[in-house]
Amino acid sequence: MSEEGDYDLAELAKRRGFFLQSAGAYGGVSGFYTFGPQGASLKDNIENVWRERFTVREGNMEIDAPTVMPEPVFEASGHLDGFDDMLVECPECGESHRADHIVEDNTDYEEAEGLGPERVGEIIAEYELVCPNCGTGLAGQAIEDFNLMFETNIGPGSSSPGYLRPETAQGIFVEFPQLKEYARNQLPFGVTQIGRAYRNEISPRKSLLRVREFTQAELELFVDPEDGEGPDLASVADVVAPFYGVDQQEQDGGEPLELPVGEAHERGLVADPWIAYYLGVAAEWYESIGVDMDRFRFRQHLSGERAHYAADCWDAEAEVDGDWIELAGFAYRSDYDLSKHDEYSDEDYTVFRQYDEPVTVEQPTVDPDMSYLGPEFGGAAGDVADALEDLAAEDPDAFRDAAEDPEGDGTVTVEVGGDSHEVPVEQTGFAVEEVTESGEHILPHVVEPSLGIDRALYTVLDHCYREDEIDGEERTFLELPAAVAPTTVGVFPLMDRDGLGERAREVAADLRERGLSVAYDDSGAIGRRYRRQDEVGTPFCVTVDYATIGEARDEDEGEPGTVTVRERDTTAQRRLPIDELPETLEALRDGDLAFDEL
Repeated sequence: MSEEGDYDLAELAKRRGFFLQSAGAYGGVSGFYTFGPQGASLKDNIENVWRERFTVREGNMEIDAPTVMPEPVFEASGHLDGFDDMLVECPECGESHRADHIVEDNTDYEEAEGLGPERVGEIIAEYELVCPNCGTGLAGQAIEDFNLMFETNIGPGSSSPGYLRPETAQGIFVEFPQLKEYARNQLPFGVTQIGRAYRNEISPRKSLLRVREFTQAELELFVDPEDGEGPDLASVADVVAPFYGVDQQEQDGGEPLELPVGEAHERGLVADPWIAYYLGVAAEWYESIGVDMDRFRFRQHLSGERAHYAADCWDAEAEVDGDWIELAGFAYRSDYDLSKHDEYSDEDYTVFRQYDEPVTVEQPTVDPDMSYLGPEFGGAAGDVADALEDLAAEDPDAFRDAAEDPEGDGTVTVEVGGDSHEVPVEQTGFAVEEVTESGEHILPHVVEPSLGIDRALYTVLDHCYREDEIDGEERTFLELPAAVAPTTVGVFPLMDRDGLGERAREVAADLRERGLSVAYDDSGAIGRRYRRQDEVGTPFCVTVDYATIGEARDEDEGEPGTVTVRERDTTAQRRLPIDELPETLEALRDGDLAFDEL
C-alpha cells in the first residue's frame, strides 16, 4: 500500500474506532494501543476463528495462565540471559534505537537481527548510518544487549522478583506435569492459549506491528519423537502456498516456490511433517480471515536466525506497507523447553512410553559402601555417592575397565564441585542386573505454531482496504469476511417516522437475540448510512421501509412483510421476507449461503 494509503488506513482506524494510541490525554505512550469498539470486536472475532480452527477442530485443550510469572521460570527457559535486542544510543540526542532496525531500514540487509552485534556495528560504520532522530553518525557507538522483559515484584519488597511474560508459551510448559495427566499421558496432545504478552521494545514503530503489549495465540503440540504416525497431512496436502526456503533466499533474485503442502514436504523443503501440516492449516486460516494470499508467503529461517534448539523454523509473512512482516512462527523446538523445566524444577516432565512387549535389559547399579565413603570424603560423601550413581548410568564401562585393568589402580574418578575424587571399584558396589521393563520415560518434543493477533488484525485491515466509486461518489470500504467483521448487519429504517423506526428497532433486537452483531442507525440519508457501515466492513445492511409494515406507497416498493438486504462489496440488493431474515443472515455469515443465491 502506498504511503497515502497507509495514512488513510491509520486515519480510518482512529476515526472509526479500530485502534488508537493509548493514554492520548496524557501525551500517549509508544508501543501501547487501545482497541476501540470496532477493533475490539474484530480482534475477538479473529481470536474466536483461530480458537475454532486450532483448538476445537484439532481436539486440543486450552488454558489461561497468568501474565506475571516468578523469576525461576525465566531462568529455566533462558529468557533472563538470552532474550535481548541490539541497542545503540545516539551520542548527541541520547535516543536509543534498535541497531538491526537501523541497518534494515537503510541498507539491503533484510534480516540483520541474525548477524550479531559485531557485524551490525561494522555495517553501521561501513554505510555511515546516522541517528533517525537527529542525524548524528552512529559509527563506533557501542552496541549492547538489552533484555526485553518487564520486571516487577510479587508481593511487598523485592524478595520475590517476577516478570511480565514475554510469550504465552512458558505458561503452558511450566504446567506440563498436570497437563499430561489431563491428557492421560497419551501423546500427541496439544495445548493452546490466547493471551497478552509483553516486550519492552527499544523502539516501537509501525503502529500495531511492533508494540510493547500484544496478544499471542499459541499452540504447543507435545509429540513422541519416535512416533512414526505423524499428522493427517493428506487433509492439507493440496493447499498451495508460496514457500521461500533457504535456497531461494540465498539465490540472486530468488523467488518463493508456489507448491502444494504435500509436495513441499515430499521434496524435503519442509522436512518435518507436523510443521508441514500446520503450514497448510495456517495458509487456509489466513485466507479465511481476509489476508491477500498474493501478498503472503512462508519463509524458512536462515541458519543465523534459528534458535539453537530449533531443528527447523518457518515464518508466515505478509507484505504490508511495502515491507514483509512476520505474522506467525512455526518451530520444531525438540525437547528443549521441557528438559529445562525438568532440570530446574522439582517436577517430572517426562511421559511414560509403553513398549509393545516387555523387554529384558541390563541395568548397571551402584551400592556405595558409606562406611568407606564417609571417613574418606567427609561432608562430600553423599555427593560422591550421587556422582557414582550418575556415572554408572552414563558410562558403566568405566567401572568394568577399572576393575579389569591389570595395570590400573582399580579406581573410578568422579567430579564433585569441581574436585576429582577417586573411589575403588570394590567400594562402589557396582553390579549389572537383568531387569524386565514395560516401557520408558521420555521427554516429549514440541511443535509450536505461534501467531500474533495484533499483526493479523493490522494485516487484515490493510489487505481488505478498498476504494471505489458508486453513483459518481467515492467510497472507502473494508472487504472483511463476514466471519470476522466487527458487525454482521446494519439495520436502518428508511426514515424515522410513520412507525418505520419502531419496526426497525424491533428487527434489530430480534437479530441480536439470535446472536448476530447488529448496528442500528437512523441518522442522515440512507446512502450515508450505507457508507458508514461499508467503511467499518459490515457485510450486510437491512432497510425497513413501508413495504415492511404493509404500507407500500407503490407496487415497486416490494411485497408486504419484506425488507431490503444489501451486500457491501457489490452494493447489490434483494427483497427478503422478514420472517426468513435471521436464518438467512446466519447462513450468509457462516458461509453456508452466497448472496447471489438469494
